[in-house]
Amino acid sequence: MELLHSGKVRDVYADGDDILLVASDRVSIYDVVLPTPIPDKGKILTQLSLWWFEQLADVVPHHVISATDVPAEWAGRAVRCERLEMVMVECITRGFLAGSGLKDYQKDGAVSGVALPPGLIEGSRLPEPIFTPSSKVAPGEGHDEPMTYAEVERAVGAEVAAELRRITLEVYRRGSEIAARSGILIADTKIELGFSGGELKLGDEVLTPDSSRFWAADEWQPGGTQRYLDKQFLRDWSAKSDWDRTAPGPEIPEEVVEATRARYVEVYERLTGDRWR
Repeated sequence: MELLHSGKVRDVYADGDDILLVASDRVSIYDVVLPTPIPDKGKILTQLSLWWFEQLADVVPHHVISATDVPAEWAGRAVRCERLEMVMVECITRGFLAGSGLKDYQKDGAVSGVALPPGLIEGSRLPEPIFTPSSKVAPGEGHDEPMTYAEVERAVGAEVAAELRRITLEVYRRGSEIAARSGILIADTKIELGFSGGELKLGDEVLTPDSSRFWAADEWQPGGTQRYLDKQFLRDWSAKSDWDRTAPGPEIPEEVVEATRARYVEVYERLTGDRWR
């Protein structure tokens, strides 16, 4: 077994023709890995992604081969996957105005080249979900940058671009429909897609607190910060410190670690209906 890449959260190993994707308890914000882990985070991300892959199987095929045929020391946090030829586009859908999308809208009334109506505020539901891709850069080569749809077409071709947009919007639509039953709003989400045998497949993780903004539906109130059920809670905590968002990141206080873990557990339990053990 060969370590191919150690990312901010996941370690990627080659095992023959397969890939082993191992989710650690590391947590990153603003592309910096913080020195304090969040207990169980990797297992929660893995198990929640596996649950979502099943829910979305009729929307888009995925890369998972097995969640059990993995080394015992990684049980619960590793999956055996197909090797995909990843598309170098971060596929993002937004259904609400928040984060960088809010900043872009406030600047020029559009997000990734998609014009939006005037008068929207933080937390506003968009008239319809929008595809707002960004560039996907190799580790250590800078930050992802917003892309217009025309730029995606130039990068991957019109046919692939159309499929990326269709799949991303449908994953968001189905995910939002399912999450709503549990009283959760999905403000936005990011997925990654790659080719296997000429077919686009869902890779990495899907609809987790690391890749999505989850809000408590009964507390949603446009015009300010929502109650986040994802790692935005950590970003908000760091904003109150004097950290300049460069490495090394600050140690996370125990009470913030516990509050962050509680949000990951809450999302898992509310969505799946299972008790986290």
